[in-house]
Amino acid sequence: MTNDEIHLLIGDKAFPACGSPPRLNETHISWVILCDKYVYKIKKPIHYSFLDFSSVDKRLFYCREEIRLNWRLTFNVYIDLLEIKKTANRIVVGGTEGEVIDYAIRMRRLESARQMDLLLQNDLVSEAALRDLAIKIASFHQKAAVVRKKDVMEISNLFNDLTEEADYLNLHLGKWAGNTVSEAILHSNQFLSKNKKFLQSRLKEGYYRDVHGDLHSKNVFLLTEPVIFDCLEFNADYRQIDLLNEIAFLCMDLDSFGRKDLSALFLTHYAEFLSLSLSQQEMQLFTYYKAYRANVRAKVNSLRARSAATKADSTTALKEAEKYLHLMSHYFSSL
Repeated sequence: MTNDEIHLLIGDKAFPACGSPPRLNETHISWVILCDKYVYKIKKPIHYSFLDFSSVDKRLFYCREEIRLNWRLTFNVYIDLLEIKKTANRIVVGGTEGEVIDYAIRMRRLESARQMDLLLQNDLVSEAALRDLAIKIASFHQKAAVVRKKDVMEISNLFNDLTEEADYLNLHLGKWAGNTVSEAILHSNQFLSKNKKFLQSRLKEGYYRDVHGDLHSKNVFLLTEPVIFDCLEFNADYRQIDLLNEIAFLCMDLDSFGRKDLSALFLTHYAEFLSLSLSQQEMQLFTYYKAYRANVRAKVNSLRARSAATKADSTTALKEAEKYLHLMSHYFSSL
């Protein structure tokens, strides 16, 4: 699919059971179309160092993976996979005629006002809801498949991948941005070198598991029972990680909203459910993982700024990247 074809789809209202005009939400890797009862997700034909959606066959494979993996944490949210077909006159999702040109994941639309990031913005996340979320994630982690073979030092390359965005960030945010990236990479390399044996011991002891991989507040709905969706399907290595790395993402996200109290509370409930008593070394690793997650969000927002359709969207993404660079630097200052 191309951007023009997406807008053609939306203009024609070419989605099953879509009464009111559909609304487009765009990420750096997907088009998400919101209709009355359903949400349709279409993967962009892109190829990054960490992701390859460049062919229709690859997009089909990862659509199937997304549905399969998300059923581990959701029930009755991911519904099915629909063909997108093109005829001489139009493009239709789930049509019966024409050439198959792409695929769309159909999901049940949830109550948008209960999305966790919006609740955080309005100071509406209760301690009880956070406890329920911590318990659900801890229970999922308890049952998740253990990963026995992994290069624990691979995270060094993932962290250092931010250098690809350094020049762009330097150009648009100022010289401090490039310096921040360089200093963070130096600190990261030193920390990982010092803690290599500790990471290897965590792998051996079963703390690396096949989990969600993209656990932040925008991927959570705080309903009667928390709904956690949109797990990371496009790269198994990014999903098969240390459990502390997984929960560090959500805690970093809570920190970014200025809710360090909720971040600490989540960690407490999570640890209590799993009967964990985190050592000083584990807490240092947890802080490192939060720095890594801030690094990832800085990169994602830099990529989003590059591909933004408007100047306003680019500016918004750059402000987010700036926020995460500062947060990453803050975490390293406390190690």
